[in-house]
Amino acid sequence: MMKHFVTAIALLATTAAFAQKKDSVTTTIVKPATPAATNPAKKDWSKVTLGRRANDHFMFQLGYDNWAQTPDSIHIQGFNRSANFYFMFDFPFKTDPRFSVGAGLGIGTSNIFFHQQRVQIAANNPSLAFTDESQTDHFKKFKLVTAYLEAPIELRFALDPENTNSSWKFAAGAKIGLMLSAHTKGKTRQNSFGQTIGNYTEKESSKQYFNTSKLALTARISKGPVGVFGQYQVNTLIKTNYGPAVFPYSFGIMLSGL
Repeated sequence: MMKHFVTAIALLATTAAFAQKKDSVTTTIVKPATPAATNPAKKDWSKVTLGRRANDHFMFQLGYDNWAQTPDSIHIQGFNRSANFYFMFDFPFKTDPRFSVGAGLGIGTSNIFFHQQRVQIAANNPSLAFTDESQTDHFKKFKLVTAYLEAPIELRFALDPENTNSSWKFAAGAKIGLMLSAHTKGKTRQNSFGQTIGNYTEKESSKQYFNTSKLALTARISKGPVGVFGQYQVNTLIKTNYGPAVFPYSFGIMLSGL
């Protein structure tokens, strides 16, 4: 009897110990490590090298010209045009070469055409006369040509300063100018019926009625070397009290490596 009792006690103890060990085992689920979020590092533009940047310093512009605020007495007509040529220098910002300052020097010219009208720039009048010749003899073609020595300066921005030959580029600024010459040119004299009465060219030259200095606001957008530009002169072309207050403007296409 005693032997069976001891055996039973031993079996109970063994079972309890096994159950306790089984209960102490826990299942640990290891979750896969979440990769750390990777944020692209912000580009340090101050360390960009400009070895492949274009070294072209020339800028050439062809534009359509006109005058703002012209009175009805001025008969501008035809393809008025300008041609500007500049030698430019570019000065990139050291901290961010996407930005730069451009400055240079060049020549700007403008051709304004008039319909059956003479602009008397060389006459001895108190003000500049725009004489209507539609009912009398007139020139078939008549234009006013002005030329300036100009110094443009602009703030530039290039999306890719390392490859300006293919990058989008933006610029805004101003240019000052000094008038070099102003002259009119009439070609082929006709009567009021449009019949030729003189096959010759007449030129007159004088700056007496014009402001010899100019200040114009400029802007341009380009992709690679080709782009568009615009400019607006903020001071009047004609001197105060010497004629109507007109403001030349121009827009067109341009070529520039910078």
